[in-house]
Amino acid sequence: MFQREAGRSGGVIVSREGHRVTTLELFFDLAYVFAFTQLSRLMAQQHDATGVVQALVVLALLWWSWTAYGWLANLAHADRGIVRVAMIVGMTASFVCGLVVLEAYQDREGGLYAPMVFVGAYLVARLVHAGVFIALTGPGLRRRTIITMALSVVPTGALLVAGALLGSPWQLWLTLAAVAIEPLVAYRSSVGVDWPVRSTAHFTERHGLVVILALGESILSTGVGVLAEPVSTPILAGAVLAMLVCVAMWWAYFARLTGLAEDALAALPAARRARAAADGYTYLHLALVAGVVVAALGLEAAMAHIAEPEAFGTSGAAALGGGVACYLAGTAGFARRILGAWPVLRLVAAGALIAGIPLLALLAPILALTAVAGLLGVLLVAEALAVRRPAYGRA
Repeated sequence: MFQREAGRSGGVIVSREGHRVTTLELFFDLAYVFAFTQLSRLMAQQHDATGVVQALVVLALLWWSWTAYGWLANLAHADRGIVRVAMIVGMTASFVCGLVVLEAYQDREGGLYAPMVFVGAYLVARLVHAGVFIALTGPGLRRRTIITMALSVVPTGALLVAGALLGSPWQLWLTLAAVAIEPLVAYRSSVGVDWPVRSTAHFTERHGLVVILALGESILSTGVGVLAEPVSTPILAGAVLAMLVCVAMWWAYFARLTGLAEDALAALPAARRARAAADGYTYLHLALVAGVVVAALGLEAAMAHIAEPEAFGTSGAAALGGGVACYLAGTAGFARRILGAWPVLRLVAAGALIAGIPLLALLAPILALTAVAGLLGVLLVAEALAVRRPAYGRA
């Protein structure tokens, strides 16, 4: 798979089973944490469905970039040789993307043309990754790698540049098309190809860390909603309820799924492992991160009005209930793909949250938070009591 498989070559260290995440990868992720916080601000700034769609489209672009570097770091150590250079360049470019997220669709007067700055920074990250990935790939996979990169990055870049130049309303539609091309091309071009997962432990830990970072962003959003207010009993109660929501989402993934999923993935033959890793982590984990980012908007909205008796409102209720529901549905799909069984209780809870959005909208913010935290608590207890056996599929 790699040139000079054994040991070091030009500073590159090939990954082996059991290798873990490096500190450079944790550093790399901080740029994406910043971008996640800006996405919440973009949704709050727009305060409508269009703003949510715009933010989720940008999130998807950033996600394809992040997963590309995740695969690269799984093949060779992120903190050595040209891979280290690529990680640093990609991190810097992604930080620039986060810096201009609020202007990605609507340029402010003065300064550089922000939509094109965003596109340029994004393409720098992708092209640097593509170049290093191709350089590290051995003859057996190099041709297919070049084809995959060309069919995904080139048309994506063209659509993004055209969208930035044309502006609204074409930009959103062209960016949506670009977002769709990435996973479709990667999925189709990888059929029948033995893409290696060098270290299952690294791959699963890497994705777990990005979920943790997204959850951390939701906690930050909770605090942002009340920073300007004096501490009061409703604020303290709301903070506790918001933390319970975040803890429940953490519990649903880390306490119930990650260990079983890592064991199940490691037990698969190499070819099936690569496909399962792509399906369960590269694709389905986007639903988890998107759910957390949208839920963070709902938590911030609830905390901003936590002491008010008026109704929460449709936008806040849709963000809170819809975000948590998306997260639960994402974990359910992940469990089905990796562990082989549907966690039905999660799907029921996700459906209840979606159906209950009109009711959440009528409740006061603190009561809406109580309802969501209570439902998550009931779900976790019900899962624990359901049957005295491993929660999903095989151990």
